[in-house]
Amino acid sequence: MTAIEKEKIRYLRSEGLGYKAIASRLGVSVSAVKGFCQRNSLNGAVIENMKNICRQCGKPLEVGRKKFCSDRCRSTWWSNHTYLYQYKEEDKRACAHCGCVFYSFKSKRRKYCCHPCYIAARSDRSPAEEEEKLT
Repeated sequence: MTAIEKEKIRYLRSEGLGYKAIASRLGVSVSAVKGFCQRNSLNGAVIENMKNICRQCGKPLEVGRKKFCSDRCRSTWWSNHTYLYQYKEEDKRACAHCGCVFYSFKSKRRKYCCHPCYIAARSDRSPAEEEEKLT
């Protein structure tokens, strides 16, 4: 089991998901998930304790807050845990310049995978030529 899978199990377990749900979502066996959770004390009591603290900084949460104490903590945590995003097929796009596949979560109008492709498309250059120009 990889470190990323272990982190995903910790996250999904803190969300309240059971062993079967986590196993089906990650594509691993139920016994592997159950064994990992038992070895790392990820049982129900730990999950209840995790609900009262911020996931980023560990401060106690105010009334009405669910996972993070502030928008800054939420943004920082998700920036560091991008591999936990739930990818959807409708978020998949192809870059209008280089043709590579990328995911766009925030905007359905996004056409380019990165800024160099956007600049290169405006100036009719290939992405490789644009990278050479930047370095």
